[in-house]
Amino acid sequence: MSVHDRAQADADTAFVDAILQRDRLIVVGGLSIVIAAAWLWILFGAGTGMEGSMPADMPMSRMADPSGHSMDGMPMSIMTPAVWTAGYAALIFSMWWIMMVAMMLPSATPTLLLFARVNRKEKAGGRPYIPTAVFAAGYLTIWGAFSAIATGMQWGLERLGLLFSVMGTGTPNPWLSGAILIAVGAWQLTPIKTVCLRHCRSPFSFLANHWRPGRPGAFRMGLEHGAYCLGCCWFLMGLLFVGGIMNLYWILGLAMFVLVEKTVPMGQWFGRIAGLGLVVWGVFLLATSS
Repeated sequence: MSVHDRAQADADTAFVDAILQRDRLIVVGGLSIVIAAAWLWILFGAGTGMEGSMPADMPMSRMADPSGHSMDGMPMSIMTPAVWTAGYAALIFSMWWIMMVAMMLPSATPTLLLFARVNRKEKAGGRPYIPTAVFAAGYLTIWGAFSAIATGMQWGLERLGLLFSVMGTGTPNPWLSGAILIAVGAWQLTPIKTVCLRHCRSPFSFLANHWRPGRPGAFRMGLEHGAYCLGCCWFLMGLLFVGGIMNLYWILGLAMFVLVEKTVPMGQWFGRIAGLGLVVWGVFLLATSS
């Protein structure tokens, strides 16, 4: 190779690196804006009037006095189920979906960045952040479906008196809390969980085995990746019914748990140990419930 050819090759490599860096900045910037907006929505109560920082330490007595307060001083409005109109259901659905965006999109970022890089290399003249956005839309569509199911579960638990209408608090029923903790912990130890987590932890392997061209292919790949993430984490989201659906501490804790489990070396073992701990916690709660 002549000096001129070597210089041209170095210039081409530098140009490609600059393009890839620009694409990376665009994707990271877009994801950061979406994730930050979702967390701000949570902090300000997702339009429900419930700030996410409310702690789940309110008393659980249902005994009321004539003043309209419980024996522990809790307003009876907290005990009264919310009126589920179509508008309220839509609000609760949007709350769940935005929470899923805030909690799950950070852990999907490595896959999205790798997807953008592969797109750039396959189509040098294209704009990889556009199909990357389509991929992300497919991923979040799966969590939108989950949010619809979670909304229905919240409605059902409230109707049965097993969940406070105030979303900063969890279920007042220790038997339900114990059962949820055991179910979540047990799921952490199942083979299905292991398979789904393996796909989430291996972006390169996922893209190599599921690659489809074009924007329809990107959307379908997003759906498939979202399905694996759903299988990995859907039981974990049930913990929000224990700690409080809009309890910021539980939301942050679960988001960090998911991020560590999916991205940190040995994260799968961290998840299994946590699963055992949840089972023990649930058994203890059931054993000590009167």
